[in-house]
Amino acid sequence: MSAEISDLYRSLTVDADGVQVARPELVRRRADRRARLRIAGTAVAVAVLLGGVAVGGRLAFPADGSAPLPPPADTPGPLPTPSTPRPSPSVSSTLPSAESPTAANSPSGGGPPASATGAAAPRQPTSIPDRAFFTLAPANDRDMESWAKSAMLPALCGARYPSDSAVVQRRGRFLAYKTPQAPAGSVPDGSYRHTITIYRTGRADDALRELRQAVRDCPTQKLSDDARTWRQRLLTSGEYGDESVLFEMRSPYPDGMGEPGADEVRLVRAVRIGDVVTVLWEQGWEYTTAQRAQVDADSRRAVTAIENWLD
Repeated sequence: MSAEISDLYRSLTVDADGVQVARPELVRRRADRRARLRIAGTAVAVAVLLGGVAVGGRLAFPADGSAPLPPPADTPGPLPTPSTPRPSPSVSSTLPSAESPTAANSPSGGGPPASATGAAAPRQPTSIPDRAFFTLAPANDRDMESWAKSAMLPALCGARYPSDSAVVQRRGRFLAYKTPQAPAGSVPDGSYRHTITIYRTGRADDALRELRQAVRDCPTQKLSDDARTWRQRLLTSGEYGDESVLFEMRSPYPDGMGEPGADEVRLVRAVRIGDVVTVLWEQGWEYTTAQRAQVDADSRRAVTAIENWLD
């Protein structure tokens, strides 16, 4: 054996002799403590596992038979499953088009039907009672009223009115009036042809539009029973009913009648109240001339009578 190997063994012997060997009791106590720690750790793990199983069982199957308890607030729920988007309804299925019969025929101009708003649609009249005609003020009454089938309007260059095809009923009468200052026993100061016409729904405004155009298209004319030339023109009517038309017919007096150089004037006013049109055609009496104030007052009375009837 070489000297180097001898020196190496010698140093190992010295190191081993310097280490103190533990006593057997101390080694046994350390082994027992490690065993107890391992057993305690295993028991704790089993207790935790059993506790979790018990809690889960209560969550899933409560003892009292009630519905399962919800998971804790911080427990993440299942991710939502994306649903297939449903097709949105087409516009044409929910909104009436301009050509839709519902929008075109609705009295409110395409608004919701009366049943949706809770208001009943106004009932269109079908016949004209006597009470729809106005009565003259006591100061104007001549007690010369008579019922007649008379023309609604004067001839205007042979005008035709397409709205006549939509007439439901028309009634007319003739009545004469006096002015408050007229002496007793004198002849009437003027007279009216008074007519009331019911049109089908939505056509009464056509009648007034056609009348305006007829007056514009007939600035002058000669009547079949009069050699004079009459001039027609529209006047500002004022506010009567839903809308109104006022025009005059004007011609020089015949020789020997009226004041020299003066004109005989006739006034015609048509007033629409809903689907009803009333016309006052002032015709005078033995070449008298119409007075605007008198025609205005009687027009208001005529409108009031119709409104009371329709109410």
